[in-house]
Amino acid sequence: MTETKKITKRAAAAAAAAAAIPVDNERAAMEKLYADTMKNLTEGSVIPGKILEISGDDVVVDIGSKSEGIIPLAEFKGIEDLKPGDVHDVLIESMDDETGTIKLSYQRAKEQQRWNRVVANCKEGSIVKGIVQGRVRGGLLVDVDGIEAFLPGSQVDIVPVQNPDDYLNREFEFKIIKINSDRKNIVVSRRELIEDQRRGRKRELLTELKVGQLRPGVVKNITDFGVFVDLDGMDGLLHITDMSWGRLNHPSELVKVGEPIEVMVLDVNLEKERVSLGLKQRQQNPWDNIENKYPVGSRLRGKVVSLMPYGAFVELEPGVEGLVHVSEMSWTKRVVRASDALKVAESVAVVVLTVNKADQKIGLGMRQMEENPWDGVRGSYPIGTRVTGTVRNLTSYGAFIELEDGIDGMVHVSDMSWTRKVNHPSEVLKKGDKISAVVLEVDPDNQRISLGLKQAQDDPWSSIAARYKIGQMVKGKVTKLASFGAFVELEDGIDGLVHISQISEDRVEKVKDVLKLGQEVQARVVRIDEVERKIGLSIKAAAVSDADFVVKDEMLQGLGPGEDLGDLAGVLDAAFGAKTNEDWHPGEKSDKDEKAG
Repeated sequence: MTETKKITKRAAAAAAAAAAIPVDNERAAMEKLYADTMKNLTEGSVIPGKILEISGDDVVVDIGSKSEGIIPLAEFKGIEDLKPGDVHDVLIESMDDETGTIKLSYQRAKEQQRWNRVVANCKEGSIVKGIVQGRVRGGLLVDVDGIEAFLPGSQVDIVPVQNPDDYLNREFEFKIIKINSDRKNIVVSRRELIEDQRRGRKRELLTELKVGQLRPGVVKNITDFGVFVDLDGMDGLLHITDMSWGRLNHPSELVKVGEPIEVMVLDVNLEKERVSLGLKQRQQNPWDNIENKYPVGSRLRGKVVSLMPYGAFVELEPGVEGLVHVSEMSWTKRVVRASDALKVAESVAVVVLTVNKADQKIGLGMRQMEENPWDGVRGSYPIGTRVTGTVRNLTSYGAFIELEDGIDGMVHVSDMSWTRKVNHPSEVLKKGDKISAVVLEVDPDNQRISLGLKQAQDDPWSSIAARYKIGQMVKGKVTKLASFGAFVELEDGIDGLVHISQISEDRVEKVKDVLKLGQEVQARVVRIDEVERKIGLSIKAAAVSDADFVVKDEMLQGLGPGEDLGDLAGVLDAAFGAKTNEDWHPGEKSDKDEKAG
C-alpha cells in the first residue's frame, strides 16, 4: 500500500465516523481538533504521537493532523515490544501541504529532548561529567548526558598529551566553554577545569613549600634550559645546572615528560609565585671531599667526555672531571690538538697533577703514566759522544735529528760547516738524510740535545799553518765575485780573498772586467789569520820573484783583523743581502725551536 493510499483510506474512515455525528456538531468538533493540533505542528517541534500501524519498514503515527506521519521502523531499534497504541514523542522533520505527507523522526526527538535538557541545566562555565567516546580531527568527542561535545586537543590536559587513546572510555569532569544553540554544538575543556582547581591549590602550596623540602612531582615540560615540574598545584623550574653534578648537555638525557620525579625546593618567591627546584641537591656534592678522594699523584682511570683544542676533559666519577692539557699527553710527541691523540668515550689512564676545590678543577696528566725517556739522556748521550741519526725536520736556524723514538737533537746552522757560513740548513742537509754528529750539550729539563755536524769532521783550519805560508805561490779557481774583490778556492772548503787592489798593476774599476767565475789564477799568500779563518791573496805579487817578495801594507788592504772582507760568508751576506740566522745557539733557550720540535 502506498503512502497516499493509506492516508486517503484513513481520511475516508474518519469521514464515515463523522457521519454518525450531527452535521453541525461534527463540523465544530473537527474545526476545533484541527485548530488545536495545528498550533504545535511546525517543522522542528517535538509532539506526542500515537502508533497506528506497523507496516513493513514503516511506522504510521497519528499526531492529530489530517494526515498521519511516517517514521522508519529502524529508528525504534532497541524497543522490542513496539505495538500500535504506544505513544512516543516525535519530531516533525517536514510537512508537504500539497501531498499531505508528514515526515517524522523518533531519534531526532530524543536528541532534541536531550539537548534541551542539557541546555536547561548547563550554561557556559558549568561543570559537567562526560565520557570520552572517540577521536576526531583536532581533539576528542565526549558524551555529556547523551549529547556529543567536542574536546579540543589543547584542552585535554595541562601537560602535552602524548597518546590521546589513554583517555578513551574514561569519565572526567569538564568545563563548558562554549554552547552554540544553532548548530547544537558544545565545546568543553578539561584543562581549564584543572587550571581553575590548581589556582586555588597554588595559593595553598606556596604557603606549604619550604626551602630544603623534598617534594614529589611530574615532569610537565622540557626545554633547553631546564624542566618544568608539576608539584600538584603549581609548576616549579628545575634548571639544567641543578639537575646533575655531572656533565649534562640537555635535560632530556635525564628525564622524560610525564615521568614522576622527586625534587628539592631551592627557593620560593611568594611575590612572583615562582619555585626553584633541584635534583642534584638530593645527593652529596662529589667535590666536598675531593682532596682526599683524589690526592695529587694518585693514578686513576677515566672516560673522555669532551675534547677541546687545548685538552681533553676526563670524567673520574659522575660530577667530577679533570683536564688533560695537550702538553701533558706525551713526553716525546708534540700534540697540537687533543683530538689528534684521543676520542670521546675513550678510557684513559691518568695521574692527578693538581686539585683546586674552590674552582672545582683537577689537572691530570697522561704522560706521567709512562717513564720519561729524557730522564736518562745524560747517561745515553754524554757530551762529546759521536751519534748517528736521521734528519726529521728543517727550520730556518737548524735541523732536528731523530736519535731514537721520541728523542731529537738539534744541529744549529753555526755548527754545520767549518769553512762556510750556512744561511739555511737546506744548503747542507735534507729531510731523511742519515748523518753523524757530536753531542755538544744535554738539557733534560728543557728536553734538548745540541749536536754539532762540523764537530764530527776534521777542521781544515786546524792545519792551515802547516799547509800555507806567507809568500807561498798558490793556484785556484775564482768562485765568487764582489765589488771589492774575488774569492779563489784553494782546496775544498778553503777560500782566499784577492782584494780588488791586488788583481792587477793597472787600476781595476770592476772586478768582473778582469776576472771570471771558474777562471784559474795564480797568486801569493799575503796573510793568514787562523783565528778569524782568513787567507789574503795577491795576484799582483805572483809576478814578483821569491827573492824580491815582501809583504807591503798595500797588499793587506781590506784584509785587516776583524774586517768582514776577509770572511767569505760575511762578504756574501754584505754582497747579496742574506738574512741573518736565528740567534739561538747551544746552551740558549728559544721558543721557536720548541715550536719547531
